[in-house]
Amino acid sequence: MHDYGTAWRILRVSSITDQIFIKAQRIRSIEEKGSKKVDEDVTADFIGIYNYAAIALIQLSLKDDERTEMPAKEIEVLFDKHSKYARQLMQDKNHDYGEAWREMRVSSLTDLILMKLLRIKQIEDHKGQTLISEGIDANYYDVMNYAIFALIRLTETI
Repeated sequence: MHDYGTAWRILRVSSITDQIFIKAQRIRSIEEKGSKKVDEDVTADFIGIYNYAAIALIQLSLKDDERTEMPAKEIEVLFDKHSKYARQLMQDKNHDYGEAWREMRVSSLTDLILMKLLRIKQIEDHKGQTLISEGIDANYYDVMNYAIFALIRLTETI
């Protein structure tokens, strides 16, 4: 917020989805090639994925609000709200799944993020209409949590 303010408010949610896709695709490319030419660790990309997913959720919640400039405090409240919900969802799913993610490879988490993004794109292409599947917001929360899982797994392998 300090450097860029709320310039991201101009983006449609589908553009944010594409921005997340670019970051996830970069991670996958580096994982597959085993090397990178841009001297930026994938940790920054996973952090970016988390932040952009939170931004997408904020945009969804502000869909009828046309302001492009917003007070930082207002955005912080919304960011914290979505982060807290994502954390609670993570805790609930960890209870049910027994923290299976701790046994997963980071590359599998990358693939799951990409799969969720493809689902989001399909829902966006159908104007948000689904028959039985979760909505866009549920998929963004999953993306946030997979990014956190990947960050944790990356620190465990160092």
